[in-house]
Order: sequence, then C-alpha cells, then structure tokens
Amino acid sequence: MQSEKLIQTLLEQTRHIINQVERLKSYDTDKLMWREHEFSWNMLECLEHLNLYGNFYLAQIESKIKNSSSKNELEFRSGLLGNYFAKSMLPTEKLNKIKTFKSKNPLNANLDKTVIDKFIDQQIKLLDLLNQSRNVSLNKVKIETSISSLIKLKLGDTFQFYLNHIIRHLKQIDNIEATMKISNLK
Repeated sequence: MQSEKLIQTLLEQTRHIINQVERLKSYDTDKLMWREHEFSWNMLECLEHLNLYGNFYLAQIESKIKNSSSKNELEFRSGLLGNYFAKSMLPTEKLNKIKTFKSKNPLNANLDKTVIDKFIDQQIKLLDLLNQSRNVSLNKVKIETSISSLIKLKLGDTFQFYLNHIIRHLKQIDNIEATMKISNLK
C-alpha cells in the first residue's frame, strides 16, 4: 500500500472518530454511566480504557517519530504480526471478547465527562502524529506493544492497530446505547 494513501485513510478514520465521540458530550452523566450489568463497561469506561492505551502509544509514537532519522518510503508493507494484530482488533458481527490487562481496565473507576475531552484531545494529537509520520519510515520505525517491550510493530501497523482498537470500542459504545434503549422500553 502507498504510505500516503495509508496516512490519508487513517486521518479520515480519526476525524470520523472525533465526530462520533463529540456527540457523547451532549449526554447526561447517568446515560454515560449506564451499564447492562455489574461487570460490563459503561460508555465512559470504554473511553477511559482507550485513554489508557492512548497514554501508552501516543507518547511512544511521538518520541519515535521525533528521534527517527529514517526517511519515508513510497510503499508501506504491513508486517505479519502487525497485520494480524491490526485485523484482530476489528469488531466482528457479535463483538468477540478480548481479555483486558488489569492496568487498562477502568471498571468502576470514578469517571466524569472529562474522559470525553481527554479522548478527543488524544485524537487531535493522533492527527498531528499522523501528519508528522509523513517524514519518517512507516516500515522502519518500530513501536513497542503494550503486551511486551520485546514485541515491536512497524509504525504503520501500530497506527492501524491503535485505530482498529478505537473502532472496536466505539462499536461497543453503540451496543451499550442500543441495549440501554431496549432496557428503557421495558
């Protein structure tokens, strides 16, 4: 895939994500904190989970871009592991459950609407980093994963993995909203 085409696609996805989450600002806190059962996440917890991952990945991406001397190539070739990780994050028809690391599980955290603002701020930062990534190699810059510092993905794969993870949890928020509407009709 052409590097520029990948960056453009990721920029469009990020803008769409920002628009999708902006609407949550109009919801009252009770709606944002509604949960189906005691062990399910509410909308704010979904976003806080993403914020925790954003704290990990965005700082690392920024540092690696800033300190890279590699030049951008015309073509990006996804790595075998990176491609697998990115695709595994995409939501399926019935959202497949993936175990969350304890450090990234916000269940029952004391949250408020500032979680939404932090998430949007992180997405604005992501837009900036995607634009900066035009000046470095999406193939040669490597980013450590949250799974292990020994597992590193290409920058292009990391961006795709990170955005697919967000898309996955925004689908989860959509599902929460749908379930909430059905529950309130009963």
